[in-house]
Amino acid sequence: MLASVSVSRSKLCPLFWMRVPAGFPSPAQDAVQEPLDLNSYLIDHPAATYFVRVTGDSMQGAGIHEGDLLIVDRSISVRQNQIVVASLDGEFMVKRLVWHAQQVQLVSENPKYSPIKVRSSDFSVWGVVRHVIHEVC
Repeated sequence: MLASVSVSRSKLCPLFWMRVPAGFPSPAQDAVQEPLDLNSYLIDHPAATYFVRVTGDSMQGAGIHEGDLLIVDRSISVRQNQIVVASLDGEFMVKRLVWHAQQVQLVSENPKYSPIKVRSSDFSVWGVVRHVIHEVC
């Protein structure tokens, strides 16, 4: 199920300090650059981090789409309303974890899917989703 992905600290890409407006263009600024290591920027706990590819549309309201790559951290303590990778009765899924009065639910971010009430003892959280990587075109 989980494939190993090498986390290398040797691949650095330039980071431009200027911000790019998404509205009106701004006057040119000095573009100071420094190396950016995406591993150090996106991964806090390398030994507890894994990547997983998304299938389906149940989390589109949270900006998670078919084919996206999730960066998941197993070392983070799970809190209410976090998006997690969970296993329920042997099936893995990405959902928002919600609990009310002793009832745990796995909630989709798409109105066409109902919340899943966790009634099985075969349930575990495999980590908290920290980042989503997807192409824009």
